Amino acid sequence: MKLPPIAQSFTIKYEYQLYFTEGLFQSRNDLLRDLIYSYNPNQAVKVLFVIDEGLLRHHPQLTGAIEAYCKGNSHIMEYTTQLRVAGGERAKNDAQNVEGILEAINVHGICRHSFVVVIGGGAVIDMAGYAAAIAHRGVKLIRVPTTVLSQNDAAVGVKNGINHFQKKNFLGTFAPPFAIINDRLFLQTLEQRDWIAGVAEAIKVALIKDRAFFYYLKEQALAIKARDLAVMNEVIYRCAKIHMEHIAQGGDPFESGSSRPLDFGHWAAHKLEQMTAYSLRHGEAVAKGIALDVTYAQLMGMIPKELLLEVIGLMERTGFDLMIPLHTDQEVDELLEGIREFREHLGGELTITLINGIGKKYDVHEIDTGTMKQAVRELNNACTSHVA
Repeated sequence: MKLPPIAQSFTIKYEYQLYFTEGLFQSRNDLLRDLIYSYNPNQAVKVLFVIDEGLLRHHPQLTGAIEAYCKGNSHIMEYTTQLRVAGGERAKNDAQNVEGILEAINVHGICRHSFVVVIGGGAVIDMAGYAAAIAHRGVKLIRVPTTVLSQNDAAVGVKNGINHFQKKNFLGTFAPPFAIINDRLFLQTLEQRDWIAGVAEAIKVALIKDRAFFYYLKEQALAIKARDLAVMNEVIYRCAKIHMEHIAQGGDPFESGSSRPLDFGHWAAHKLEQMTAYSLRHGEAVAKGIALDVTYAQLMGMIPKELLLEVIGLMERTGFDLMIPLHTDQEVDELLEGIREFREHLGGELTITLINGIGKKYDVHEIDTGTMKQAVRELNNACTSHVA
């Protein structure tokens, strides 16, 4: 007797919010306290903190402020400990960081009704989010991103991950956070390259989704480069809003399909990061990847030369170095291997997002490698001539 299959279907609603504040751990700031209280108003909730060491070099008072804040609200949050982890891509390259967080979760009895609060750049947030997601099949996570790139892009989505097999984000999860908190004060101590790097993600979403935002960025390019905090706050807000709207309204929040428009420019970026041993910031690599792909799009007749020059001009005025740092044909061939790795990571049909206008994404399912090599040459020649 052949038994019929048993079918099951269910829907889960996910909801989280991105908050904007200043001085999160100052005693008068009630945001974090109120968030945790809203989850469980009946008893103190355990909280474990993971902090980016790079942030602590600029904010050494932060550890004391966190402990004082928790103890001042001990009826709401039960302070456990603070872990320090190396910032930057090192956080995602060393599996011991994940092990350290898992051990702390175990030792301090952090459960699915406790919180991990991660404070730092995008790589630290990715790594700590992965650890929280696999502990007890999911410990609640609050993200406190502290760089432009993490505040406008890396920390606002549902992805967590670490690098493995020398491949970016090979291990990871889709796990929405409980909340995200952007504290603008952390931006003021960023190095100039980190201030600028995150703007690449804003340029990315503007190019594929929002023509008006592109021209706002063009108008404000010099103000951004000059560290105008009010302008940067606006850039972060608009960029994060577009990212979150795409996740909610794009129909594929967990990326089960092959199209991933928010990874415009990223096939080359991920490979360049790996090839340069992560000496490039992610945003710096994304800027180069976008410049390469718009150059390719122009060579393939998708956009006119005037539009290419407009995009490149915006990025250079913002402060990006767009040179592809490769010096031999073998290195260029290795870069192009990133196209295969990108398809492998997504699965299914190769889908590379390009543009055929400002604010207009255009997906292609194959790349002419000869033309892409020409794009590398033309972009580098243009960068060299600008320097000269």
